[in-house]
Amino acid sequence: MTSCAAQPPSTQVPLGPTSGLLAAGPGLPAGFPRAVDSPLAWEGAQFANEEEYVLRMNEADVEEANNALRCFKELGRQGYEVSRDNFPLPNLGKRLEALRLEVHQGRGFGVVRGLNPKEYSVEDLSMLQLGLQCYIANRHGRQDRKGNMMVHIVADDSSAAAAGHHRHSTNPITFHNEEAGDIVSWMTRSTAASGGRCIIASCYTVYNVLAKDRPDLLRVLAGADWPFALPQFQCRPILFHHEGRLMMNFGRTPLIGNETHPRCESLPSLSERQLEALDAVEKIARATELAITTRPGDLHFINNLAVLHRRQGFVDGAAAAEKRHLVRMRLRDDQLGWAIPDELRNEWYQAFDEHRRSKVWHLVPMPPGYYPLRAQPN
Repeated sequence: MTSCAAQPPSTQVPLGPTSGLLAAGPGLPAGFPRAVDSPLAWEGAQFANEEEYVLRMNEADVEEANNALRCFKELGRQGYEVSRDNFPLPNLGKRLEALRLEVHQGRGFGVVRGLNPKEYSVEDLSMLQLGLQCYIANRHGRQDRKGNMMVHIVADDSSAAAAGHHRHSTNPITFHNEEAGDIVSWMTRSTAASGGRCIIASCYTVYNVLAKDRPDLLRVLAGADWPFALPQFQCRPILFHHEGRLMMNFGRTPLIGNETHPRCESLPSLSERQLEALDAVEKIARATELAITTRPGDLHFINNLAVLHRRQGFVDGAAAAEKRHLVRMRLRDDQLGWAIPDELRNEWYQAFDEHRRSKVWHLVPMPPGYYPLRAQPN
């Protein structure tokens, strides 16, 4: 059996309650704060009025975006070459800049609303997505080994593996982070007939509750013996305190598997304390969550290091306009991007390295094989 203790000396990680951070005693993990006073520490009830986090594009904003699209197309450049310099938004850009600061340094999330997907071709809608989000972060990340940059989140029951994969399942998903990307963005091209809402929660609020009531579980979460199966076997923490910032990065499936993607028997199982810690994170996140009503054309941004997200189960309708379709991207900003802990750098490198790997841009969902499905999705 693979073991967290069987790593090479340079990457060896501790096991058991008497080693590493778990030996810190009844208090918090070594070096972690007693509490975090930050705009990132919020509860969903604070945002009863969605105007606090939705940037609404008025007619002038939409026209400005359309003009920027026309200017960019006249240059004859590829969509992925879009930037602030060639997609000018002199007025809307100022509001997007404020949202950029909120996502990186404020509450950690926001929605841009006002585009009507029915008014655009797929190509133009994709370029508008890229053009607007370049004001939030300037770099795009790969999302799989084939270099897919735009991943289409749609229901797919063509195989048991697809139907059970988070990307294509219609079932609800528990709280998690994407395995790479400072910022996760997605445009909603169409919504389901029912359900499918995006639900988010603050990692900082989860931390503050546990710091007050169960610091022992924070020590578990910060322990380096979590046996992840994604993208390859790796033992690392779920919770980080790195260069003054709290961060979380995990998904339940790479740690415990699920019915469609059972955990390999050769991998170590989680301890009872680790399972308790995962359940505590889920419970607190659900008690403090914010459910966001999504409309076609909405462009979401969440800080993937500080905000957890989950999905409500959904049912698609017969019409194309009643079938849930999101286009997800992973982003990083050269100026505002957070310093990444060593244990996460490989995934970030695979996503954002500009030289080693190819990039593939599919503007519409593709047949099976174009988007490889990992055996242990996040």
